[in-house]
Amino acid sequence: MEDSPQVSNSFMTFMKEAPEQQQAWMEAVHKLDAASRLDPKTEEIAYIAVLAAVRLESGLPFHVKHAKQLGATREEIISAVLLGLPAAGNVVVQALPAALQAYDSE
Repeated sequence: MEDSPQVSNSFMTFMKEAPEQQQAWMEAVHKLDAASRLDPKTEEIAYIAVLAAVRLESGLPFHVKHAKQLGATREEIISAVLLGLPAAGNVVVQALPAALQAYDSE
C-alpha cells in the first residue's frame, strides 16, 4: 500500500502551533465522518469538489491521494474538480493542475 498522504504546510503549522484547536477540529471531523452515510471514496470525491469550489487548493493533494488510495480513478478526480463549474464557475479549473499533479505523483 502507498504511504499515507501528507498534509499541507498550512495544516502542519496548525497542528504544531495550535494543538488544542487542532484536536478539537479533528474531533469534529471524526464525528462528522461517523455521521456521514457516504462511503469513504464517495466522501473524498465530494470533498475534492468542495475544495475546488471554495478555492482551497492546499488541501487537494492530501485528499486526492487519499481518494486514489480508496480506488478513485484519474477521471473521477477530474470530474470531482469540475463538478462545481455550473455553481462556482470556472474558478474550479484552477484546481485541476494541483489535483492531477497529486494524483499522478508516485
